[in-house]
Amino acid sequence: MAAVQSNAPEDTLGPLLNPGSVAIIGASDNPARIGGRPLRYMRDAGFSGRIYPVNPNRESVQGLPAFASITAVPEPVDTAIIAVAAPAVVDIAEACAAANVKAVIIFSAGFAEMDDDGRRRQDALTAIARTTPMRIVGPNCLGVYNSALGFFGTFTSTIEGGRPTPGQVGLVSQSGAYGSHLSLVATLRGIGIRFWVTTGNECDVDVAETIGWLARHPDVSVIVAYAEGVRDRERLFASLALARERGKPVIFQKVGRTEVGAAAIRSHTAALAGADAVYDGVFRQFGVYRARNTEEMLDVAYAATFGTFPASRRIGLMTISGGVGVQMADEAVERGLEVTPMSDAAQARLKTLLPYASPRNPVDITAQAFNDLTLVTANLDAMLAEGTYDAIVAFFTFVAAATAMVEPISETLRAAKRRHPDCLLILSIVGPADIVRRYEEAGCPVFEDPVRAVRVVDALSRFSEAFARPTPPLARTPPAPAPLPAPPIGEHTAKRILAEAGLPVVEERLSSTARAAVSAATELGFPVALKIASADILHKTEAGGVELGLATADDVAQAFAAVTGRARLARPDARIEGVLVSHMVTGGVETILGVQDDPTFGPVVMFGLGGIFVEMLKDVAFRVAPFEEDEAHRMMREVKGFPLLDGARGRPRCDLDALAAALAALSRFAAAHAGHLHSAELNPVMVLAEGQGLVALDALIVPKRSQTAER
Repeated sequence: MAAVQSNAPEDTLGPLLNPGSVAIIGASDNPARIGGRPLRYMRDAGFSGRIYPVNPNRESVQGLPAFASITAVPEPVDTAIIAVAAPAVVDIAEACAAANVKAVIIFSAGFAEMDDDGRRRQDALTAIARTTPMRIVGPNCLGVYNSALGFFGTFTSTIEGGRPTPGQVGLVSQSGAYGSHLSLVATLRGIGIRFWVTTGNECDVDVAETIGWLARHPDVSVIVAYAEGVRDRERLFASLALARERGKPVIFQKVGRTEVGAAAIRSHTAALAGADAVYDGVFRQFGVYRARNTEEMLDVAYAATFGTFPASRRIGLMTISGGVGVQMADEAVERGLEVTPMSDAAQARLKTLLPYASPRNPVDITAQAFNDLTLVTANLDAMLAEGTYDAIVAFFTFVAAATAMVEPISETLRAAKRRHPDCLLILSIVGPADIVRRYEEAGCPVFEDPVRAVRVVDALSRFSEAFARPTPPLARTPPAPAPLPAPPIGEHTAKRILAEAGLPVVEERLSSTARAAVSAATELGFPVALKIASADILHKTEAGGVELGLATADDVAQAFAAVTGRARLARPDARIEGVLVSHMVTGGVETILGVQDDPTFGPVVMFGLGGIFVEMLKDVAFRVAPFEEDEAHRMMREVKGFPLLDGARGRPRCDLDALAAALAALSRFAAAHAGHLHSAELNPVMVLAEGQGLVALDALIVPKRSQTAER
């Protein structure tokens, strides 16, 4: 059968999530069974579409006429739910495709997550999806729902703990059980979920495509995603870029941060778990907030539904407890928020109003302020008008929940929001749900824990920065260059190739004799460094193949003999071309730039500071290639050692523009050789003082063996 070109995701997923007709294959008359729950849920929720139970052994199911097969249903349905044993699923899916069903949801387990037979069954489902217009969710999933439509194509029992209410959130999860957990916790917290999708084994529809569909939907303003692995990098990139372009925050929980977690993923859904640090880089590159747990994920999603994203990272902290003010300030500083003080004039005015207050920032108004609520208003107005804060977190605890306080404080907050609509106001209070709702109606997210409130300010300010970026997150891929040489590639050749790609490398001479080495040193200028030149010796220091700080011709001649002799002793099989002679580079900060071919994301670029920062602390940042200089600047600022580049402790500020240009050039080189390059590394790269550039002192290129040609 000829392959059918897929329509745009908004067209092909529409019937799945906005169905007018639904068939349930394997429908049960028992509303507690897997095949019975979707029917009960939809009828209880008032689903107005047509429902066709399919069960050859019954004349009716839960009061509705039953049909013997999908071909007996009187119309091509939008969505069919398959709730039968795994061995029967492929035949039923083929029958659905023949009956022009637009989408199927497969509850059944027993596919690629189990064994080879299951893998073959899943491959057959994928073939159906690729050769017909029908879309497939699952297998091994818990289904989908559209709460506004009353369509609950799921068997999750969490619906019985509280039917989800329509809202602004779209949620997609590879894991059905965890997706169900998120749905229930969100419902109990009052977070409305409009669309909910569990993708399971993803033989067709995946998390990435669903994110794109949610980004296009006008009723979704916040996207929550959970995944254990990603299969289609281009689809993920396109979906995340679309969400960013449309100003829709994506809160993503990607598990498998440790080796143990990654192993558990492979045994769970057969997903590929890429390098976790690379996922971090991808999420930052596309403006996605990575949540670590349920609480953080839903906290950020909840706050994002209010639609206010701070334009800067300046945060004001108001509190009635000095100790809590310290807690909030600690969290803010650790997250890189700016806890700037109020102006001296503003502090003096506030001190006049509240002599016992501490008006710096955090602004401790003490509980006395609630004896005269005009003081609360005055302090808040001062922080908004003179503090230049784009977010304020106010810790009022149970005091603001007192009956007499709710209305005047709510009105104060409403008035403040009217005067400063772009400022994010978050409250930390303890009170019953109805009082919390009053403050939410005033436009303020509410948290019991003030530290969690500060955390979401960090998240929302990150979204604001991402939404404000004027350029797309990825640069255009450069044209294909000449092929790489066959491996192994020596250091001298690697430097030449990288220099042609726009990366500054140290000037050096390849010398095959001691006399040539002395001549090269004289030409370059003493002192010099001397290294063994052999494509077969990657770790030159361990082989005794490096001598530094050679100040005279005699030093160079003796070093030539010593280096080549030690190298031959350490690696008698190595092909030795001679030595590399270069002028000693002093000053600057040692960094490392690298490329690796990630199994999920393809060529990715790594940046870190040299020495202990990389070797012990793993202090590195990643980006998907290619990217431009502005992204490189963001990338380098993510490493904890960045202050060393930025002039910390009186050191000269390094040439950050030159470093950004080098990272961008390396990313273009990596993208141009995608599919042919296994890895590359420039280590060390000495970043010199501002205006003086940088220079790579060593370089390594490792091509893929089967895809190289002589250069």
